[in-house]
Amino acid sequence: MTILDGKTVSTEIKDKLKAEVDLLIASGGRTPHLVAVLIGNNPASETYVASKVKACERVGFKSTEYRFKSDVTESFLINQVRMLNEQPDVDGILVQMPLPDHISADKVLETIVPAKDVDGFHPVNVGRMSKNLEAILPATPAGIMELIRWYKIPTEGRHAVVVGKSNIVGMPVSILLSRDAPGGRATVTMTDIYTSKAGKLKEFTLSADILVVAAGVPNLIKADMVREGATVIDVGISRIEDPSRSKGYKIVGDVDYDAVSPKCEFITPVPGGVGPMTIAILLRNTLQTYRERNQLTTPASI
Repeated sequence: MTILDGKTVSTEIKDKLKAEVDLLIASGGRTPHLVAVLIGNNPASETYVASKVKACERVGFKSTEYRFKSDVTESFLINQVRMLNEQPDVDGILVQMPLPDHISADKVLETIVPAKDVDGFHPVNVGRMSKNLEAILPATPAGIMELIRWYKIPTEGRHAVVVGKSNIVGMPVSILLSRDAPGGRATVTMTDIYTSKAGKLKEFTLSADILVVAAGVPNLIKADMVREGATVIDVGISRIEDPSRSKGYKIVGDVDYDAVSPKCEFITPVPGGVGPMTIAILLRNTLQTYRERNQLTTPASI
């Protein structure tokens, strides 16, 4: 059993990004700039944005946070995004999810110009990804694909089962796995809560050579739901109560790791698997937008 170590892979990606940024700055270039927009004080969002800020510092990016109270209006937020679209020194804009119920996430995300959409959620980028064209890819799905390529996991002709159909992970990763590109060319089945309600989830997961789980349900996947020799990629991350720990909780994924891992050829841990990759790819996307906006079509030599 091989653990897919997202910490190690993400560190190597960030090292390469830093080397390129150092060269850009040394040659008189502008510092790449990522802006995060945060609404309210969701603890998970706060933690995630803090990690992004720290990662930006690590690779030499400038990072700016725009914080608004949870009662901010949709029109005000959209206007703020439009202002960021127009700022020439801003290379990437991300609006941290989730948003309050009174704000349409689709409207806000579609306001970000595709050239600064480092989350890869704009319909233009999603459409180009679907057509296997050059695009800014959603960070978590692209991070999964990077792990697959890094560890040379075979995908061509393999059966990949994705649990969860969100636009953030499930849908895009299914597209990337099926595309005619390295790390793709798999036969992909998508499942969701309705598959589970129909009592057929186990039937599909047992048939998976590659199982990607992004359901947001702690320990959903048990050992009897995974075949011997499978690759299991766990995107879920949840806090569950654990009085034995000093913090009173522990972090778990959507997969019962202790029970499932002995059956796997490859598996991601939680934490330390997909999570670090998401931030690394977000930074890589920001440098991609920087290059494109400055007509640097290829990375600087490193």
